[in-house]
Amino acid sequence: MSLLENLKPKKGSTHYPKRIGRGIGSGMGGTSTKGHKGQLARTGGKVRRGFEGGQTPLTRRLPKFGFTNASFANNFQIISLTDLAKLGASTVDAASLYKAGLGKKSDKFKILAKGELTKAITVKAHAFSEKAKEAIEKAGGKTEVIK
Repeated sequence: MSLLENLKPKKGSTHYPKRIGRGIGSGMGGTSTKGHKGQLARTGGKVRRGFEGGQTPLTRRLPKFGFTNASFANNFQIISLTDLAKLGASTVDAASLYKAGLGKKSDKFKILAKGELTKAITVKAHAFSEKAKEAIEKAGGKTEVIK
């Protein structure tokens, strides 16, 4: 069993780091691997990320895209005909959908035609797909759009 104090790296797997700026004897010469003159040879001579030497940087040359104001977005909570059938009510509106746990009070509801309706119901929602509207009316129900 090997002990922690006896562990060492495999022979040849490690080497000493470069000792930059330690004179001619270090093997790095008088310029310490920085080349001759120029901004990068100076102390503190660094350029910020994205700087292209005075040329307009790539981030400014690329086209920009518009701002989308999410407060005006129409995000609908989707309700299927199957969900309406499970409710078993004769009239369905936003409040009853909220009470059934199908959305939040602030949600707008859109009815989609997934599933089937067997009995006539009156549905009040913010939006309907065309097929859902047809399916509700075919079952003898009514649709009303809430503004």
